[in-house]
Amino acid sequence: MRKEEIIMDATNFKQTKYNKPFIIQRADPYVYRHEDGTYLFTASVPAYDRIILRRSKTLDGLADAEETVIWKKHGRGIMSVHVWAPEIHFIEGKWFIYFAAGEKDDIWAIRPYILMCEGEDPIKNPWTEIGPMQASDDFSFQDFSLDMTVFENRGKWYCVWAEKISVGKKISNLYIAEMKSPVKLATAQVLLTTPEYDWERVDFWVNEGPAVVRHNGKFYLTYSASATGECYCIGMLSIDEEEELLDPRAWKKERYPVLKTDWEKGMFGPGHNSFTKSEDGADDIMIYHARQYDSIIGDPLYDPNRHTYRMRVEWDEQEKPVFDFKNNFETT
Repeated sequence: MRKEEIIMDATNFKQTKYNKPFIIQRADPYVYRHEDGTYLFTASVPAYDRIILRRSKTLDGLADAEETVIWKKHGRGIMSVHVWAPEIHFIEGKWFIYFAAGEKDDIWAIRPYILMCEGEDPIKNPWTEIGPMQASDDFSFQDFSLDMTVFENRGKWYCVWAEKISVGKKISNLYIAEMKSPVKLATAQVLLTTPEYDWERVDFWVNEGPAVVRHNGKFYLTYSASATGECYCIGMLSIDEEEELLDPRAWKKERYPVLKTDWEKGMFGPGHNSFTKSEDGADDIMIYHARQYDSIIGDPLYDPNRHTYRMRVEWDEQEKPVFDFKNNFETT
């Protein structure tokens, strides 16, 4: 584990065997396992000012792997503030990073942007700014849009992201669209889920941070709900891979969160996860962030101590994923 300073209210911190971080002060973590077996890690940094990458031959090795800054925010204009939730993907022989950012003069004008690397080495080779994700001809990103993820099914690529609508107290929904290319959507957005339950509406009405795992012919899409403090939690949708993914009626939404704060285990506000595979390919691993305490001074968004954790996913008799803090594991 890197020896970095952790700033916290020590009187409110409780160390347990479950809440030892994998990587400290890295939120919205994303781990990609490449076809050669190596792992790449990226995440939001507390300053929200850059995009970083780590690489390791093993999942354990990411904890102490050298961290490289591959892109920094602009001094003004678009992509100049609130650089959030990068994801790295390898599509059609090229590397892409999807991330969100705002403008210094309008810090909440958050939009999805793309970087591309055409070289073999995403750490050593240069990255090019592609600019905003291009919407289809049927719509445009009108408001606060972020947390973009992409996945493939039966030869087609799909994009899922969060976007706020309405006026006044805005609502963050999840939308899905088919992709024409890694940088452009092919269809109009389709509403997947809106915060309809009480646990999705604490402080803010939020569905965000989508992540997809595939298991035995089904897709499970996890997402984060409510504000970013102790109330932050993870919900889930599911669909058979043979169904029409752009049909919201084909998706099943779980009535209750699948992972939430556990005071006894010292895990607070779990959320914004990704999925990867173990080195032998046998296990699905959830990579997510959480805090070790609940009392936060000021806006939880700017508290630096959302740490990266990892959890081995279990599968129940109905082949549904089970997320349990007892399956957390730190570096061995």
